[in-house]
Amino acid sequence: MLSAGVPGLCAQATAGASSPVTAQAPAQIPTMTLSGRVEVTGAAKVHHAVIPGTVVWLTPVTTPAPITALGSEGEAATAAPSAPASPPANLRLVQKNKSFEPHILVVPAGSLVEFPNRDPFFHNVFSLFEGKRFDLGLYEAGTSRMVRFDRPGISYIFCNIHPEMSAVVITLATPIYAIANRDGEVSLAGVPYGHYILHVWSEGMGPENAQPVTREVTIGENTFSLGVIRVPEANGQRMAHKNKYGREYDDPTPNNSAYEQQR
Repeated sequence: MLSAGVPGLCAQATAGASSPVTAQAPAQIPTMTLSGRVEVTGAAKVHHAVIPGTVVWLTPVTTPAPITALGSEGEAATAAPSAPASPPANLRLVQKNKSFEPHILVVPAGSLVEFPNRDPFFHNVFSLFEGKRFDLGLYEAGTSRMVRFDRPGISYIFCNIHPEMSAVVITLATPIYAIANRDGEVSLAGVPYGHYILHVWSEGMGPENAQPVTREVTIGENTFSLGVIRVPEANGQRMAHKNKYGREYDDPTPNNSAYEQQR
């Protein structure tokens, strides 16, 4: 949650006065819980449309100046980002049953993410699109690799052996985000009043269009909803992509050790 305060004015000591100088408590910034609804663009029956994986988040706008709340002495207090929190531990993108679990992972910038292989065969995890670029190479069943996601961005994750495997890691520099549920509902709690950029990423955008859609929003006393957020339809569970060499995937070769069952 974002938080900020403006120190209260110190009491002025007059000449010859013995009264101590005191400080007022910082002003509290009002907050709001925002809701929104994700809908698929062009869907004839919204209630029957499959909602693709969608993440929304807010980042503060520094100009124009954010909406203010008055402190106890009439001073203006503004919303500002809180100090960066330590990245959480035990973040994992597990390879199991020729898939990544979870399919979408949101992490704060600076996070270290583990990629354990819990399948009985080799995997080769890579990401060569915008975001964090890496290639973990072949590694066998029961082993693991680590990647630090050190800057904000959208990272599309694939396996160079199994084209059906895909995942997305969204690295953020803000704690204000939400992942849409199966019904397309999103909820952002504890949002301080102010001006923000609303970012929307959805799976239907695909790895070739990794940049989220953005628009400016103002959060104030009468703001309760982000309204309807329209996103493109996702084409099934598999993201279209090429292998790490930029070529089409080869058909599995039974004699290739990368595909052999590990005992």
